[in-house]
Formats: sequence, C-alpha cells, structure tokens
Amino acid sequence: MSPDTHRATAAAILPLVGGPDNITSVAHCMTRLRIGLRDRALVQDESLKALPAVLGVVDDDTYQIVLGPGAVARVTPEFEALVEEGRAGEPRAAEPPRPVTAAGLAGRGAALREARKARNATPLKLFLRRVANIFVPLIPALIGCGIIAGLAGVLTNLGWLPTLVPALAAIASGFMSLIAVFVGYNTAKEFGGTAILGGAVAAIIVFPGVAKIDAFGEHLSPGQGGVLGALAAAYLAVRVERLCRRWVPEALDALVTPTLTVLVAGLATLFGLMFLAGEVSAAIGAFATWLLAHGGAFAGLVLGGLFLPLVMLGLHQALIPIHTTLIEQNGYTVLLPILAMAGAGQVGAAIAVYVRLPRNRSIRTTIRSALPAGFLGVGEPLIYGVSLPLGRPFVTACVGGAAGGAFVGLFNQLGVAFGSTAIGPSGWALFPLLHGGSGMGPTLAIYGGGLAVGYLVGFLATYFFGFTRQMLADLDTDPDPEPTPTTAEPAKQPALT
Repeated sequence: MSPDTHRATAAAILPLVGGPDNITSVAHCMTRLRIGLRDRALVQDESLKALPAVLGVVDDDTYQIVLGPGAVARVTPEFEALVEEGRAGEPRAAEPPRPVTAAGLAGRGAALREARKARNATPLKLFLRRVANIFVPLIPALIGCGIIAGLAGVLTNLGWLPTLVPALAAIASGFMSLIAVFVGYNTAKEFGGTAILGGAVAAIIVFPGVAKIDAFGEHLSPGQGGVLGALAAAYLAVRVERLCRRWVPEALDALVTPTLTVLVAGLATLFGLMFLAGEVSAAIGAFATWLLAHGGAFAGLVLGGLFLPLVMLGLHQALIPIHTTLIEQNGYTVLLPILAMAGAGQVGAAIAVYVRLPRNRSIRTTIRSALPAGFLGVGEPLIYGVSLPLGRPFVTACVGGAAGGAFVGLFNQLGVAFGSTAIGPSGWALFPLLHGGSGMGPTLAIYGGGLAVGYLVGFLATYFFGFTRQMLADLDTDPDPEPTPTTAEPAKQPALT
C-alpha cells in the first residue's frame, strides 16, 4: 500500500471515532490501532467495520481497531498527524465505503465485547493487562531477531556463507542479551516511574560483574532471573521513587531520589530478586518441558482447546512473560505453536459456517474478507464477527484448536520438540520463526500438520454440530436480497425473505 492509501485509511477512521477532539491517546501493537476516547458514544462501530482496511474492532481499556501486521505501523503515524492537524483547525475526512459486513452478527459481537470488558475489569486482569503492555512493544524486535536467528541456523546447517553466520548470530543475539534492560524501562514507564531508572536497575541483572557476588550462598550469574527479575526490580524501583518523591525535600530531589532509587532497588535485586526470579524462571522452563514430554497429546489438547476462552477472559496476557522467559532460556517457546492451533480451529469453523449458510450473503462476505487475516493468525475478525456471536461455532472452533494442539503435543512427547523464537505472529506467519532440535524439515511438517488437523476438525465439528435446525432456518436466508424484475405481474413487488 502507498503512503496515500495509509493516509486515506487514517482519514476514513478519524471521523468515525468522533474526530480529533475525541482522541486522548494513540498507540499501536502488532495488529491494532489503540485509541483513547473522551466519549465512547461518538464512535460509529458499524461504519468502522465496513472500511476495507479494518479487520475488526475490540472495545477494551482502549478502543482497538484491527488493521493487521505491517499496515498498523504505517497507518498509526498518519492517524496521529491527522489528529494534530484537526486540532490545529485543519480536519480531514473521507467518506466511508459501503458496509460489507453482517450487521446483525456485528451487533451481537459488540454486545459480547461490552460484557467481556465489564467482566475483565477486575484488579487481577487489569494488572495482567499492564504486564502485557510492558512486553507488547518488544514484539517487533523479537520477531526480527528471531527470523535472523533462524536464517543463521539454516546457513549453518547447509554450510553456506560461514563468514556471514557469526555476524547474523551477533545481530540476532544482541537484543536478547539486553532484553532485561528494555523490560525494566517499559515496566517503570507503565507503572508511572522514571523509565530510565527502571532500565538502570534492570541492567544490573545482565552486568557481567554480578558473577563476583554471592547471594544465598551461591554465586550469581549474569542474566539470572531474566525478564521476570527485571520486571520485579523495575517495579520495586517505581515504589522506591514514589516514596522518595513524597518525603525528599524539593531542593534535594534531583540528587537524592535517583540515587536512593537505584541504590535500594539495586541492592534488593542483587541480594534477593535475582535469586528468587531465577528459581521461578527455572521452574517455568522445567515445567513446560516436563508438561509436553509427559503430557504430550493431552497437554496439547487442553492448551489448544482452552486458549480462545482464555483470550475471552483476558487471562492469556499472563502467558506473555512466560513465553519471553522460555525464549530467553531456550531460544524458543514450546507453548506458542500449540496455542496457535486455536486460530486454526477458528479458520476451519469459519469455512464451515460459509458452507452451511449459502444464502446469507452478508455473513459470507464477512468470512471472505476475514479469512486471509485468519490464515495469518489475526483471529479477531472471525471471533467477533462470526463464531462468538453465533455461539456454537465458537465451541466447535475450540474443538478444532484442541485437535491441532493434541497433534503437535504428541510429537513433543515423542521427542520432536520445537517452538517459536518470537511471540506475536501465529498461523502461517509463524513458519519463519519456528526452531527445533530435529531440523527444519520435521519442525515445519509437524507444525503444518497441526494446522491442517485444526482446520479439518474445526470444519467438521462446526459443519455437523455447529448449528441447530432452528439456527439454520433463521440464518440461512439473505437478509438483504436483490429485487428481481417481473414481467408477468408488473404491479406486484418482489417478496422479501
């Protein structure tokens, strides 16, 4: 897409979210434009979802417009520029195109999102959301470095370009060696502290000199505690800084507050948090390995089948630091390929809905527009636009995810362990990030087989069990048929179904 197209998309979105004066904040993650709103009532949900570039919307703590990977990073700066221009008295707008989605299902999806938002506004889930906000900005670097690491591995196995491989390895490993610093920086920023102080405290964890320090009778190791230790250290630094801001005189604040923050949080990190977080990280890695080595197909079935409900409950955000910890320890997370099977079940279920409702052009149009994103792992349009509002297809999609997860889990139990070198992508987009000890051939084949199983079982479960007779009678009609001209009785109007 050209820059003009990205600006046109931003210009089409802006008036549908209430204009520049209704925007309080603008950010983006891997796939979504996240907007803070003054008045939610000014948003035109149906018109937004009708835009060709919009894959779906999610109403959470911020209003989230799903644009897809790549596109969102280009539309966001254009949107920010239009907001600034509008506030300066130069608003721009574009007429939204004709709606192409199923309005009835979209309404149900909006109601379900509202209900989910209310259920998820608990202290625990809000805390998990803030933890997720720490790691989401790191995902682009994880993806880029993960793909480069995979390329280096392929070249090593093939024996090609031996002089280039060390350079690629250095590029891929540089970010991971300092990821604790970035986590500390983002943690302090997210919880209201001075971001650079959070990064400074977290940097202690990766400093080589910690090997000379004893804690709990053992030598510390650089990197011990990893991202969990960095998160805890930076959060402690925020608490210390706030306490200092409250009690330190203003004249001494610039000198005393940062010094005490780094000193107190740093000592606590060295003589407590690094050891404790290291034990927790080791336990997470050991448990994940044990679970798939012994649980195999059953563990994969449970993980693949329950991931979509976890997303609906907002509990999936707790997995982000676990994924990052596993990547830091092993170079890849074994959990993500299994969890990705939930999206495969969703795609299979959507195809079955498409086949079962041949007369409902509105729903079929929604599915056709959302399926490409679904194959690439962006599931929100299919979840909120199709399966969840229908009810039963959401359950049968979970069955497909469970089957795909069981397939991948079985091979883990048989000794073909593999995972993803980054988090964020799913579906077909995960192929370049896969890594395993058995070589790329078996790894790609097993993951592809898992996707195929998820598609097939999701399709069959939905085709045979996703609809009651009454649902088919209600849904398998064209809610907006085209009138057909008649010659025999010109005075009569065509019947509407």
